[in-house]
Amino acid sequence: MANAKIIQDKEQAVSEIVSKLRESNCTIVADYRGLNVAQVTELRKQLREAGIEFQVLKNSLIRRATEATELTQLDEVLTGPTAIAFGKEDVVAPAKILSAFAKKNEALKVKGGVLEGQVVGVEQIKALADLPSREGLLSMLLSVLQAPVRNFALAVKAVSEKQEQEA
Repeated sequence: MANAKIIQDKEQAVSEIVSKLRESNCTIVADYRGLNVAQVTELRKQLREAGIEFQVLKNSLIRRATEATELTQLDEVLTGPTAIAFGKEDVVAPAKILSAFAKKNEALKVKGGVLEGQVVGVEQIKALADLPSREGLLSMLLSVLQAPVRNFALAVKAVSEKQEQEA
């Protein structure tokens, strides 16, 4: 009877991982080996504040979930201790937080991930982490949109000043 209970618990865990993989926009797989408890707690705190779920999971359960979601390419990075960050809202936030934390703590290694249903490597995650935040992108767009109006205003001002000097 105990075996049936264990199997049922594992099946439930796999189904939870499957739903998280399907729901999240950005999923990042990392190796946390070498981090102490205080460092992992700090990382979890930073991720939680950004609305990102961070879990340490068994590779065998993750493999079953990737098989169910047709993300079996992710199985290549499922070696050693594995932690997964599931980001449902902001696509960039998990990559930014984990990459910044990995720069400060060399023990954390990003191994790969899933970005909007596609398996990506470490290079793509680093590129994603280097993108400016949403607010930064909006301010860049705003400055680009304001540039023609500002230039026109400066030209009109220069013409009016020139006319005043001539008069």
